[in-house]
Amino acid sequence: MSQHSGYTVSIHYDHRLFRHDIAGSTAHARMLAKTGIISQEDAAKIVDGLEKIGQEIEGGDFPWDPALEDLHMNIESRLHHLIGPAAGRLHTGRSRNDQIALDMRLYTKDVAEQTIQGLRRVQRSLASLAQRYSQVLMPGYTHLQRAQPVLFAHHMLAYFQMFQRDITRFDDCVKRADTLPLGSGALAGVPYPTDRDFLAKELGFSQISANSMDAVSDRDFVVDYLSAASLTMMHFSRLAEELVLWSSREFGFIRLEDAFTTGSSIMPQKRNPDFAELARGRTGRVYGHLMAMLTVLKGLPLTYNRDLQEDKEALFDTVDTLLPTLEVFQGMLAGLELDRERVESLAGESYMLATDLADYLVNKGVPFREAHGIVKDLCGFCESNGKGLDGLLLADYHRFSQEFGQDVFQITARSSAAARDNPGGTAPQQVSQELDKVRRILKEAGYGI
Repeated sequence: MSQHSGYTVSIHYDHRLFRHDIAGSTAHARMLAKTGIISQEDAAKIVDGLEKIGQEIEGGDFPWDPALEDLHMNIESRLHHLIGPAAGRLHTGRSRNDQIALDMRLYTKDVAEQTIQGLRRVQRSLASLAQRYSQVLMPGYTHLQRAQPVLFAHHMLAYFQMFQRDITRFDDCVKRADTLPLGSGALAGVPYPTDRDFLAKELGFSQISANSMDAVSDRDFVVDYLSAASLTMMHFSRLAEELVLWSSREFGFIRLEDAFTTGSSIMPQKRNPDFAELARGRTGRVYGHLMAMLTVLKGLPLTYNRDLQEDKEALFDTVDTLLPTLEVFQGMLAGLELDRERVESLAGESYMLATDLADYLVNKGVPFREAHGIVKDLCGFCESNGKGLDGLLLADYHRFSQEFGQDVFQITARSSAAARDNPGGTAPQQVSQELDKVRRILKEAGYGI
């Protein structure tokens, strides 16, 4: 090796593709024998040798050699050592270009499926939380200002919907990666009577690539995964931000299990929500991989260029960031404890019902804009006099509108939530129906609660 040859070495990270590479090579050997391109005897030796190599790698006994640069050459060299000249026939009718494209598609399909499973487990934790606290009211926010009472379950199920969209994106990612590139050769196809349909069936692909030049240079499916992962991490970052806020003494809404917090090095009273903060921070890391991959691809001419070697670390690190995040949030949400008394007291805080007072006037025939102005003035009066809306007398209401009657005192946080009784609203009846739908979704996916 020259002093600079290490610059091209990828074995230190692409070795994780060994299962997919061996699966692809095994199917390729069987196809070569089926079509008569190589003998059944040679194919049997190759398959047996590949199986032994897989066992060596699993057991940590494989002799990796950086001088061979990548996973493919390491396996091919070891195969030759184990079975002799027959190993040289394995690479008939393929190139490292379509070989790595195959490995990456197989890997992406696998990790996208794992991601979907992890998201389902997070959804189950969210649904369990919503079910446990199904009747608890909390303050809903806009601009981080208390706005209107909502059910805590409604808030949790908002994240369920975000992750449901993420699941559809990863499902699309599986579908887009589900095209067999093997058989494309280096770029132009191969001059052998290969059976690509057989390969597709053996390796679990629903279709074969239509254009050999596109097949070896396409990494859209990697971008698909990185894009879906970026959106998913964004959703986790939003949830993490709320968990950080809610677990602070200023909010005091929730308590996280000790397993998902850490102490301060000098302040013994503190329980820092470090797991949530790390998820929030690592979101930027995943964004960076997406932008890096888009930049790698933006100026590449057809077909294969060594730049594409950069797809692996971006994808691998994204997977290594996202999958543990799914596991952490599943556990963190499952152990979350809500301070019912605290959140319900704030949900019933008088200014939270200002919109309901405006709606009350609208139901009395007052135009909404006029009603909005009346209640705004009413709130200003309360602030000037150091009292809340719940401290007003009917005479105080009449200073601003004669439409207020004794029934205005029947407006509560519960009545406010119950009034939002339309599809997608926070009324208990609507949230109960939403929770039923969520339970059905999880049950059909095999993650019932």
